[in-house]
Amino acid sequence: MIYLYLFVVAFISATLFPMGSEALLVLDINSGYNIYFLVFVATFGNTLGSILNYYLGLKGEEYLLRKKIIKIDILNRAKIYFDRYGTYSLLFSWLPIIGDPLTFVAGIFQYNIKKFILVVFIAKFSRYCFLAFGYLYYLK
Repeated sequence: MIYLYLFVVAFISATLFPMGSEALLVLDINSGYNIYFLVFVATFGNTLGSILNYYLGLKGEEYLLRKKIIKIDILNRAKIYFDRYGTYSLLFSWLPIIGDPLTFVAGIFQYNIKKFILVVFIAKFSRYCFLAFGYLYYLK
């Protein structure tokens, strides 16, 4: 059940809701659960949450244009930059505050979904590995 809780919290924390999964991961590691499985579950849940953000961005583009929240020419100019630097920016998808909107923007700009999943998975996995093994070996 602990792994399911971690999955749900990691999933929700990757969406646009303000929540963090790092404290639960550290608590579970401290409780003696399998660190490798915890990292995998947290990464998987967090990546799926980012895919939900991508999908919301993909479908939200029409809404933003229809409600005139953003203009098409600004969107097209921003897309040029995201096409050029999108992969690098998605490596920061693990960051608080800016990471989740980056995954949403990737959906708006219809970024390649295979590249998106790969880059976001690498970013999230790296963050959880750093946190888990850093805690285990240096702080505990």
